[in-house]
Amino acid sequence: MTVAYEEVIYAVEDGVATITINRPDQLNALTDLTQAEIRHALGQSESNPNVVGTVLTGAGRGFCSGVDMNALGGMSEAGKRLGNSYEHLQADPGNPDNDPNYQSSPTYFLGLRKPLIAAINGAAAGLGFSYATFCDMRFMDKSAKIVTSFAPRCLFAEHGTSWMLPKLVGPSNALDMNWSSRKINGEEAFRLGYANRLCEDGDCVSEAQAYLREIAQTSAPMSIMMMKRQIYKHLSKELGEAMSESTVWMDESLARNDFKEGVASFVERRPPNFEKINVSESVSYTHLTLPTNREV
Repeated sequence: MTVAYEEVIYAVEDGVATITINRPDQLNALTDLTQAEIRHALGQSESNPNVVGTVLTGAGRGFCSGVDMNALGGMSEAGKRLGNSYEHLQADPGNPDNDPNYQSSPTYFLGLRKPLIAAINGAAAGLGFSYATFCDMRFMDKSAKIVTSFAPRCLFAEHGTSWMLPKLVGPSNALDMNWSSRKINGEEAFRLGYANRLCEDGDCVSEAQAYLREIAQTSAPMSIMMMKRQIYKHLSKELGEAMSESTVWMDESLARNDFKEGVASFVERRPPNFEKINVSESVSYTHLTLPTNREV
C-alpha cells in the first residue's frame, strides 16, 4: 500500500510501515510540509490494525540534515516560524491521554502507541538528530554520522533533546555531543548507547524492517503498545508508583484472551495468533482500557 505525499514516501509491506523523507537533493532537510506529512503518515500507521510499527529514514545519502535553512529565514521577530498550517494534513497520532509532554514535535513520537525506529542511513543533524533521538530505537549504518549542530549557530539543545539525550548516552556524553558538535559515526554511536543496532552500510532500513516483522510474529500487539507506554510514563515516576501501576496492569493482562493464547501457543509449540488492535476504537489507557472492537 502506498499513500502519496509531496516530500515523504509512505509505504506498508508485510505489516511494517516505512516513512522515507524524500528530499535527497537537500539532504532531506525538513520544511513545514515535510514535518506535517511525517505526522500525518504516522497517523496512518497508528490507525491501521495491520501495521505493527514504522521505520523512519531518508532518501539518498542522508537521514535528515535538520531544518531547511531557507525555512529558517522565515522567522518572525517573536521567534516563531511563519508557515502553512496544512489543514489537509492535520493529524494527532498517539497520545490518547492528551499528555502535555507528547504534544510537540518530535516529542509526540513518544506518545505513539506503536514502535517507531529510526534507520539512520546517513547524516542526521540538528532537528534531524532530534527526530532520531526521540524514536524508540535507532538502527545506524557504520559510516552514517550524527551531529547536534546547535552550538555553532548559537542555538541551544532544542526540541527536548536536553531531556532525552542524557537518558540514552549519559549526562557527560550528552554535554560533549552538544558542546563540541563533533560528528559521530555509527560505530561510536553504538558504543555510546545512542544506536541500538550497528549495521553494514546500506542495511539499516532492511534490518529495522526485519526487526519489526520479527516482533510482529512473536509479541502480542497489546503487550508492545503497553510496554512502550510503561517505559516512557515511568521515566518520570518513583519506583514504588511505577511498581504499583505495573502490578495493576499485569493483573488485568492475565484475564485477556491473548494471555491464554500466548500460553497455549507455547505449550503446543506453534506460532501465537494474537489479536490485532484497532487503536482508532481505543480510549484512554490510563487504566489499560481495551479497544471496543478488535480485528483478528
